[in-house]
Parts: sequence; structure tokens; C-alpha cells
Amino acid sequence: MAGIYLHIPFCKQACHYCDFHFSTSMGLKEQVLQAMHKELALQQQYLNGEVINTIYFGGGTPSILDATELNGLLEAIYAKHTVNPTAEITLEANPDDLTSEKLQALRQTPINRLSVGVQSFHDPHLQLMNRPHTAAEAADSIKQAQDLGFNNISLDLIYGIPAEDPALWEQDLTKAFALQVQHLSCYALTIEPNTVLGHRLKKGKFTPAEEERVAQQFELLMTQAADHGFLHYEISNFCQPGFESKHNSSYWKQVPYLGIGPSAHSFNGVSRQFNVAHNPKYVQALETGQLPCTVEELSVEDRVNEYVMTTLRTNWGCDTQYIQEKWGVNLIAIHAAYLQKIEAKGLLRQEGAILLLTEAGKLLADEIALDLFLLQEEA
Repeated sequence: MAGIYLHIPFCKQACHYCDFHFSTSMGLKEQVLQAMHKELALQQQYLNGEVINTIYFGGGTPSILDATELNGLLEAIYAKHTVNPTAEITLEANPDDLTSEKLQALRQTPINRLSVGVQSFHDPHLQLMNRPHTAAEAADSIKQAQDLGFNNISLDLIYGIPAEDPALWEQDLTKAFALQVQHLSCYALTIEPNTVLGHRLKKGKFTPAEEERVAQQFELLMTQAADHGFLHYEISNFCQPGFESKHNSSYWKQVPYLGIGPSAHSFNGVSRQFNVAHNPKYVQALETGQLPCTVEELSVEDRVNEYVMTTLRTNWGCDTQYIQEKWGVNLIAIHAAYLQKIEAKGLLRQEGAILLLTEAGKLLADEIALDLFLLQEEA
């Protein structure tokens, strides 16, 4: 099984926290879509004929595309690959794009999962982040999608937003659970240097939330999710049983995938490809039949470290026996002293060969993973 990711690099406006590749100019939209069709043809053999189990439209704002444009890309995939009849096909969407007419059109496509970028149900927070919708629009879009038969909906929320009232995050969670969606993706607000908030921070015009408050909000998230019957299956992701994101879970399980579009990444098990994050250069390359990507061959250390980083964040944990069998690396022996130390601190537990973070450990997931990384001479 394998996956396909399509990066749609267009947005109506720039969110103040976002450092993904996108353009607010639609001038090249048709050319980019044509180039994506060409890339699909040129990359047809990349996945070696594996059955496609997941397709994911990300961005940018894929819901900018109309149903005809989305269907065109899907038809190109179906023409060039064997797609599982029950494949998970996800569209990332902004609430303001999900009008009744748009949702009805989407129901006529193979798309069967929506990932809705709500981010907050507090209008001042949406304005701070320069989101193009209101809290009321967000709730309405989800209800309309449900009424039209979408029964696999994920909702994105951001916590760690500076606020005088600490109850606002709890109110966001209450509203999210009341909507009875199947999945939540929740991320702490991260201030990247080359964003509007990053520039404001540098000029002293923005003060991020205190780390202690951010940690408290994450702890509240874990508690509330558990109380509502949601599984915490990855650090930032929660779902009703059976509604894990198959596409993202494939990333974390090292399943091969093909990335199509400007800035998209691909992974085939031994190397990674990075498409150019520049719309005109992407179009120009494909017009001449060239793939606009850089290939990185992954060393054993790279592959082990990536496996540790991704799986340690999940509820199935990091399988050290798998690492031993696949790459000949005894991770437990290499890091025995460190593992003993963090286990004694209640940050991690071992279940046979599996390493699992505790709730306290999840607050330090990236730090712990980095400490478990291999150095060049350890493979």
C-alpha cells in the first residue's frame, strides 16, 4: 500500500503563523494544475505499482479548487495507479469555502474525508491569525457537511494563543466536541521567523504565550479528549475509534508516498525527494519534461532517526525489534543508560521491545526523540 499527496499552493490570504509554501496570487493556478498532471505522468513508476490506499489534498488551501479541478487530478491518479476501492481521500478545507453548493459538488467526487481548518472558535483569535472565516462560519460549515452525508470529518485547532482569559481554550474544546466530529488535530501555535507573527515578535510587537500555559492547555486537551472517548493516537492527533487518519499514519509508519506539486515531498523507503517550492520554477521544469525535485539518499542513521521521531509520537510506539531486524541497530543497547533515566522519571515505559511515551513524556516528545537519535558512527 502507498499514498499520494497533492500540494495545492494557493490561498486567499496569508495566515500570520503559516510558513508553508503558498501564493495568494491565482495567476498561475491553471499552469500549476497542468504541471501537476504532467508530474503525475512522469512519476507514474515512482511507487513501483503499489496499490494507492490514501490520497490527500493539502496546501495551501485545496478547497480553493472547484470540484471539476479536483476530479481532474483524481481521474489522473486513477488512470495511472491502482487505487483501493475503499481508499481514504482527504481534502483540507477552509470553512469559508465550504458553502452548501461547494459541499454538494464535493459529494459527487470520490473525496470521503474533510480536514477543516477551524483553528479557533474565538473571533479575536481568528483575526490575530488572519484567518478568512468567522467562528460561526466554521461551525456552520461542519454542520452542513454532516447534513450532506460527510461522516469522516477532522477539525484543526490551535492552542497556545496569547489570551488574558485561560478559559478560551477550554471553550474551543467544548465547541469542537459538541460538533461530534470524528477527528481532531491540535497544534501549539509556533512562531516561525519568516511569518507575520515572527516579524512582530522580532520587533517586540507580539508576546507569545508562556510555556507553562501552553503545557497546561495540552494537558487539558489530553484529558478532555479521553473524557469524550477520543484515542490519543499521535501527539497532535485524536480520534474516535476507527477514525485515525490513514494517510498521516502511513507517514509515521514509513509507508512510501508520492508528493505532487510545488514543495511536495516523496518517500520510497530509501530516498526522499523535495519539489522546488517556487510555482514558476515548478511550471517551467515540467513544461520541458523535467522533474523539479532534489533527491536525498537516506543513510541508515537517517532512516532510523526518522523512524524514532515519528513512531515515538504515536500510541503504537517505537518498535526497537523492527529497528534491529531492518537496520541491524540495537537502539536499546546504545541508549540503555538514557532510557533507564527517563523511565525512572516517568517519561517513558517499555513494553517488551516497544518504547512508549507517557503523558508526561508527550510534553517532551521532540526532545526525547532527539536524544535517541543515532550519531553517524552508531549504525
